[in-house]
Amino acid sequence: MVKMPSEVKDVVSKQKPLPIATSDKNGKPNVVFVTMWKILDDETILIVDNFMKKTRVNLEENPNMAIVAYDSEIKRSFQLKGTVDLETRGDRYAIAEEMARAKNRPAKVAVVFHVKEIYDATAGPNAGKKLA
Repeated sequence: MVKMPSEVKDVVSKQKPLPIATSDKNGKPNVVFVTMWKILDDETILIVDNFMKKTRVNLEENPNMAIVAYDSEIKRSFQLKGTVDLETRGDRYAIAEEMARAKNRPAKVAVVFHVKEIYDATAGPNAGKKLA
């Protein structure tokens, strides 16, 4: 795993909703917005699965996921790639369950995203450059 620098965490934390991209075992892509999520630490983002269908099947078949975030105030964007664990019990699931309960939503699974790569997604000469 790689650590998200503070600038990356700041941009990601402002992204509402957060787009996440997955693909099935054959590579067919899928992207959705999620509204319940939080940065747990420098390497981990927790996402609450309450209504995922294709995304959940994709993650069960292929645990790779990507996130992109953009901050319009500072004109910076980052793409994060990594893998997920799907948890239905334990401390991280308890956090997901509480987040969902606060919004009167179900919490089916805690999707625990482990950051493996970070890319500059800002328009310009460094677009696509691997940062970590």
